[in-house]
Amino acid sequence: MRKIITLFALLIPFLSIAQRNIPPTDGIKISGEIKHDVYFTLADLDTFPKSTINDVIIYNHNGEIKDTLNGMKGIPIKTLLAPVLFNYEKPKFLNEFYFVFKASDGYKVVFSWNEIYNTETGNRFYIVTEMENKKLALIDQRIIFISTGDLKAGRRYIKGLAEIKVKRED
Repeated sequence: MRKIITLFALLIPFLSIAQRNIPPTDGIKISGEIKHDVYFTLADLDTFPKSTINDVIIYNHNGEIKDTLNGMKGIPIKTLLAPVLFNYEKPKFLNEFYFVFKASDGYKVVFSWNEIYNTETGNRFYIVTEMENKKLALIDQRIIFISTGDLKAGRRYIKGLAEIKVKRED
């Protein structure tokens, strides 16, 4: 029995490492290759029109169910990005833009301009403003970005979204 307790005591630090603590965020900064940086607070996000989001099953990269998200409303990412003015000379240069979505724990996901603005998938990207009938300020993992059209949504399920960096490949 003593050996089991000792073994368990030795494993506790490793168990806590496996559980990521993602600090919630209270705003999203959008910066980079744009005319002016933009910052949206929780109060700002609450002013946007909301869409009802169907329940989403979160699968990890192995296809295993990790979570089910329900009772959601959100802002389509295109609506959030509408006031952002990109730095470009001709429309064809928009093909060179990409977005790095960064969470408070450093997790990053990259999207191309065309993926967001020129595919059906882009119509399924949301900033979650309500989940399980809780308003944004009461969601522990806020601010959340979700892609509802992904086969394995866990790779692009961002908790604690803090920043969207607009970059351009020359």
